[in-house]
Amino acid sequence: MRKVAAMAYDDDLADRVRKAVAAEIGLTEKRMFGALAFLINGNLAVAASGKGGLMLRTDPVDTEILLREGRAQPFEMHGRRMNGWLSVAADDQTPDDELAEWVQRGVSYAKSLPPK
Repeated sequence: MRKVAAMAYDDDLADRVRKAVAAEIGLTEKRMFGALAFLINGNLAVAASGKGGLMLRTDPVDTEILLREGRAQPFEMHGRRMNGWLSVAADDQTPDDELAEWVQRGVSYAKSLPPK
């Protein structure tokens, strides 16, 4: 059986996210789910996804509101929609302030969780 390589995440997007979270206390980076994830106190906040754009963790209560805004899509893993997780289209054309806003949503939620 032949192994299929996972898609690599966007290095430039990862660098932009890294800059947006650089001052956060408890920040770590970890490769997971084909992405480069940024964790706060062990909780995933945001990731540069191997499928393109951002994978974002948010308060599950806010998921539907953010989806209605039209910029985010539901995040699915193995065909199952994950409440509290979003896919956000982001690339080199995404303005820094817009990217920072999404990143901050994920960081804020990760900070609200107990440390791992």
